[in-house]
Amino acid sequence: MGLQHPAVTRIHACSPAKLNLFLHVTGQRPDGYHTLQTVFQLLDWGDDMTFELREQPGITLSGDTDDLPPEDNLIMKAACALNQPERGAHIHITKRIPRGGGLGGGSSNAATTLRALNTLWSLNLNQPALLALAKPLGADVPVFTLGHSAWAEGIGEDLSPLALPPRWYAVIIPACGVQTAEIFGHPELTRNTAPITVAAFFSGAGHNDLQPVVMALYPEIRKAWKWLEAQSPTARMTGSGACCFAAFDTEAEARSLVARAPAGVTAVAVQGLDRLPAIERVE
Repeated sequence: MGLQHPAVTRIHACSPAKLNLFLHVTGQRPDGYHTLQTVFQLLDWGDDMTFELREQPGITLSGDTDDLPPEDNLIMKAACALNQPERGAHIHITKRIPRGGGLGGGSSNAATTLRALNTLWSLNLNQPALLALAKPLGADVPVFTLGHSAWAEGIGEDLSPLALPPRWYAVIIPACGVQTAEIFGHPELTRNTAPITVAAFFSGAGHNDLQPVVMALYPEIRKAWKWLEAQSPTARMTGSGACCFAAFDTEAEARSLVARAPAGVTAVAVQGLDRLPAIERVE
């Protein structure tokens, strides 16, 4: 039986970045994975991705793919996870999210690919089905697939959607990347932080257990951090770095800080999102 003629032939999507508003390492499992508590804040800023239907089977990819081989490219892994060898699509990506920045760029690209191809190919997979495909792709892929800011536990996959206060963020992007595995494997990492409650987080509790290790290893991040910390009491590192951020109630405050960023440091003012917008279909 032939494939039905699709109503959608092209999709444009923002593949958003995320911040970890705090990140506690609460333990380590026998399999080596660390147990965590964190809050994922989605951002109204990220990479641009376009998905176009192809008559020929298979996936082609263009744009800023960081010259990653296909076996390491999370976009290709996500497309293959949908297991639709008879279907075709061309994916184009324009990157803004830095690699190794703690902003979840690769994970977001994978989740956006799952969501967009599900629509483009009219697969009609529901969210639990998409989340099941997302989990093996990486610890941060499920939250982008969920499409909602969330409280996370376990190894990051146990998600509860969370309504966060409206915030703007000044995000500082040092000119270096961090290997997450290096930080989680470091002997100095604190791995026994006591769990906190959601209520405690909203009362101001929480820190980033990875931050002291990163600051000790990366002078460029430490320098950017010290500048940011002097500007705002809300300064914090996201994920395993390299990026740091400060939270503000207004866009003007965030843009004011970004405008004062020191030479050689990239900074952007971005708005927090509770829920990702619907994927934009181009008929």
